[in-house]
This record gives sequence, C-alpha cells and structure tokens, in this order.
Amino acid sequence: MTDTVRTLGPGAGATGLVRRRRWLRWAVLGAGVLSLGAVGIGLGIYARLDGNITPDHDAAAELARYEKERPTSLVRGARNILLIGSDSRAGAGNRKYGRDSGTERSDTAILLHLAADRRSATAMSLPRDLMVDVPSCLRPDGSRGEPVFTMLNQAFQQGGSACAIRTVEMLTDIRVDHHMVVDFTGFKDIVDAVDGVEMCLAKPVDDREAGLRLPAGRVTLDGEQALGFVRARKSFGNGSDTARMDRQQRFLGALVTKVQSHDVLLNPVKLYPVLDAATSSLTTDPALASLRGLYELVRGMRDIPTEHVQFLTVPRESYAYDANRDQLVEPDAGRLFERLRTDAPVAVTKEMPVRGDSFTRPPVPTFRGNTAARDTCG
Repeated sequence: MTDTVRTLGPGAGATGLVRRRRWLRWAVLGAGVLSLGAVGIGLGIYARLDGNITPDHDAAAELARYEKERPTSLVRGARNILLIGSDSRAGAGNRKYGRDSGTERSDTAILLHLAADRRSATAMSLPRDLMVDVPSCLRPDGSRGEPVFTMLNQAFQQGGSACAIRTVEMLTDIRVDHHMVVDFTGFKDIVDAVDGVEMCLAKPVDDREAGLRLPAGRVTLDGEQALGFVRARKSFGNGSDTARMDRQQRFLGALVTKVQSHDVLLNPVKLYPVLDAATSSLTTDPALASLRGLYELVRGMRDIPTEHVQFLTVPRESYAYDANRDQLVEPDAGRLFERLRTDAPVAVTKEMPVRGDSFTRPPVPTFRGNTAARDTCG
C-alpha cells in the first residue's frame, strides 16, 4: 500500500492567514453592529420614556407672572415638590370612576420635602377639604376667578396646578420647587409595574362602591385594588378624610419599601416598566419633564433609609362653621411649616402628640405619622 502524502504549497499558510483575518474582520463588524443595535435600542427606550412626560408649560407661565409674590427658597439644595392626585375622569381608563364633567380636582395633595443633605424626606398630606384662601387664578377658559375662601381642592379645579401651588404657598409660606400630577390610571399602572404592594388589613373588606373585596391579614394589592384602597371612605375606620389620608400614607410607605427592597432602581428589567408607567402618567413642571430631570431628583432619594422617609398630615381639626370641613390647628401647623421651610428636622409617631407639649420635648418636634419602614401589620 502506498501512502499518499499531501504537501502544502508555499502559499497555503498565507491563504489561511488571510482567511483568519477575514473572519476576524467579520467578527469585529458583527460586534460593532450588535453594539450599535444595543445603543439604538437604548436611545429608542430613552426617547420613548423621555417623550412620555407631559410638561406643564401653562403652569410655569402663570407662576412666572406672580414670581414676586411667591416665597423664596431659604435653604440651598432642599427641595419641595407638590404631588397632586387628580380625580379626572377624562380618558378611557378613567371614565369608569364617574362621569367626565370636564373639570378635575385634587383628590390628593401632598407636599414632599427633601432635605438638603438627602438623608430624609417628609411627605405632608394636606386635606382636600381644608378651608384656605384661594387667590385669583387663570381659568381654563382664559378668564380669571375672584379670590375666595374655600376648600383646598377647589384651587386645582379652578386654575389647575399653578392655582394649587400658589394656594399652598400662601398657606405655608414654603416655596414649591416642582410639582407632579398623576391621574387614576397612572396610579394603577405604577402599582402594577412593581407587581403589586403588600398591605395588612385588620378585618375583611367588602366595599362595592370602592370595588374592593379583600380578606383580613396580609394581602398584595394590584393597581385596581390599590386605587380603591386609597380612595375608599366607608369601609375603613370612621370614614373621615383624616383616616383616608393615614391609609394613603401607609400605602405610599409600603410602595417605597417595595421599590427599595426589590432592587427596582438597580435592575433595568424591573426598572423599565416602572419608568414607563410613571412617565406615561405624569404631568410635571418643565424642569422635571425629562428623564434627566427625574433622574436627578430620584438619584438623591434612592439612598434615603426607609425609616427616614416620613409621612404625616398637617395638624388639622373640624372647621368651626362646618364639621365636614377642616381647618389648621395652630400654632402646631405654623411650627411644622417653619421646620420644613428652614429644612429643620421633624419626627413622627403613631400616637397623637399632646398639644402644647410636642414642641417642648427636645430635640425634635414630633407629629402624628409613620415612616416607610413601618410594617403595615404593626
């Protein structure tokens, strides 16, 4: 048997080298295409989220008109954001909650104070039935309303965000740096984006008007259930607006805990649906109406310990001339406003502080409220 020996010509090595180089070029090109594709997808996602937010240019123009009358910021770096929950029935997702009357009121108003050092955050609920002085505001039809003493939620109904901001500033003498408005559908979408929020119920709930049927104990509320939970009156506690605000505060605390404990802010897969839901539902001042603006705000908040995220209601009592309305408790409310205005610390407790004593106990004034670290079954 004769062995056949194949010999390589002098150009064979060079040919193999050319082939390897050609393969390497295609590999680099492919990697480049994939990288550009990833960048393109990233830019597409950024553009989508960035375009979701609705800038409130009308409010900005109206506030600029009254700039000389507005309070000044006293502490550099501290921020005050007015969070407004709109009860608008406009839009397909909101119509089932009632007839669209063409107007909207602030179903919820919360003034969020971020300390300059970003080591604490205090959310102060303002009752929608609180009797306040509402200034002359620009109406949607272009006319101007007369100054009036009425309920707080009428400010938003009369003149939108700008009127609500001016009313809150007149009430508190605190500069509102930013504002956010979210409607029913947006609230539900945010809750669903984090896969629900766990709450604890002392007893079963069967509230047809609120659309709630829940067992006692720990339950995870989806968006629809969460909306009914924070808006219901008759099936919880004594049915008062104060009880409803306490419930809203407990829910928001649980939502903050859910976001932080599940690493949503650090996980792109979990973060995207939350950002998509949040940005799609927000109307904000122009400075916040971009991903960069929101990122700068959230970046300073993400490391605040949940025990330093506080929720409280402005000291209030029944209005002297109508038990169904509220008025401020003084001097407690004024002292709280001063603490927030000057970025001074406040503390919260589950029990109602004794009036006249809460501001004499060192070192920090204490108000009735809770923190995001509080167990909703506690």
